[in-house]
Amino acid sequence: MSSSTPPSSDDSGNPSPPPPAPAGALPRAGPRRRCRDVFWLVVFLLHLLVFGGALALAGLNRFRVADRFNIDRYANHTAAPPSAVVAPPGSDVGVSKEKALPPELTETYWKYYGAAGAVGTLLAWSWLAAAAGRKDGGRVLMRAAVHSLTAYLAVISVLCFWGNHSFWGVALAVGAALHFLYVMSVIDRFPFTMLVLQKAIKMVWELRDVMRVAYAFVLVMLCWMALWSFGVSGIVAMPIPNCGQWWLVLALSVSLFWTGAVLSNTVHVIVSGMVFLVLIHGGQAAASMPPKPLLKSLQYAVTTSFGSICYGSLFTAAIRTLRWEIRGVRSKIGSNECLLCCVDFFFHIVETLVRFFNKYAYVQIAVNGQSFNRSARDAWELFQSTGIEALIAYDCSGAVLFMSTILGGLITGTCTGVWTYFTQRDKAIMVGSTSMLIGMILVGLTVVVVESAVTSIYICYAEDPLLIQRWDPEFFEQMSEALHQRLQYRSSRARQILNGRLDHLPNTSSI
Repeated sequence: MSSSTPPSSDDSGNPSPPPPAPAGALPRAGPRRRCRDVFWLVVFLLHLLVFGGALALAGLNRFRVADRFNIDRYANHTAAPPSAVVAPPGSDVGVSKEKALPPELTETYWKYYGAAGAVGTLLAWSWLAAAAGRKDGGRVLMRAAVHSLTAYLAVISVLCFWGNHSFWGVALAVGAALHFLYVMSVIDRFPFTMLVLQKAIKMVWELRDVMRVAYAFVLVMLCWMALWSFGVSGIVAMPIPNCGQWWLVLALSVSLFWTGAVLSNTVHVIVSGMVFLVLIHGGQAAASMPPKPLLKSLQYAVTTSFGSICYGSLFTAAIRTLRWEIRGVRSKIGSNECLLCCVDFFFHIVETLVRFFNKYAYVQIAVNGQSFNRSARDAWELFQSTGIEALIAYDCSGAVLFMSTILGGLITGTCTGVWTYFTQRDKAIMVGSTSMLIGMILVGLTVVVVESAVTSIYICYAEDPLLIQRWDPEFFEQMSEALHQRLQYRSSRARQILNGRLDHLPNTSSI
């Protein structure tokens, strides 16, 4: 990583954007790379083997024949013994209610998850086509994510209350309220966010190959989801008491989330490597471009860098979401010193975690092949030293793209949940919630293409602003102006806080 100078000030005392670094200081991918974070690579592969075997066993246990492997003897301890089932003809005495019910099989629920996969795939491909296939794709994305999500959450909340699922109705209503409050707290940032999204989509449009990579990875994810939904269908069909099904499905959902995050971040590394190469060499058709850059980026992502991807995928999404929420709350706190102190305490904890787990690390992984923690620290130190972190904190493009992912998941879960409600009413919430996760992962695999372009633009601007100027001079001027304003705002706010604290000190003029 090249060293960068801290933000300077102009003649009026106001901070100005960092000076451009020499182009020769840019990091270059070496000819040979070593595997990084191998431990987490082994853990992820073992996780796939263990959970894959468990899913196959659970699905086959109730495929065509109920309790093929006699697993229910461990799950259903409340079932009556065989002797209790025997009763005189015409009498119901001694017959267990659970035994009187028709046995549920894997194929009873597999069709619902198949429909969820189909809906999620259609939404994912449609989202990417609508975003990258229009000049005003950024505007379309923001309107769909910002305006539709609150209304959709409220509607689903009403449907849950109508179906007598009060807990989920309250949870979704609270989610709608929190989303509305977050949008209101950052609404002044949307013009700049729209600008960044528009330019990221322009970059994706120029690199059609990366869109094909996203489509291909959706198909790869569907292959794993076929096994996952097969096993979960078998678990849902098992008569497990005391909410045992929920706990098993929760564990398998965490596994699915990690697998989906790994595939999404693999796409992230591939796209970031392509964007960085294009900006460094001045275009995809430049004579200095290495041969088959997409194939080389794909090779690095699934071999030497795959361990780092598996490691970072465990934490980055959760920490990033928590950071957005805390930033939104913190920016709207007024003079309540006690509340501000508590929020600042959590804010600094999250900021410390962000130094070690941030999405910009994947760009460094793609370019330099470093370990995840080192890449994350290098990226964060680069942003801090150049002042670009002030601009990144102001940008809400990541939150907007995450809203799109949630909206896609909600639509998928609603379609599947409504169908299940009219056929298997007692399992509608379980099937709908897991189908929502399927939709989120599939849509997230295509959303990450635009997000990767955004992160690569920021890294390139921090490393060498002339790269952005050469690619889009107008966008370079807009980013420089926005950075200048954010650094001014931070300086004035720091002076205001310092003066406020000095005013509370006792008068020491007599000393």
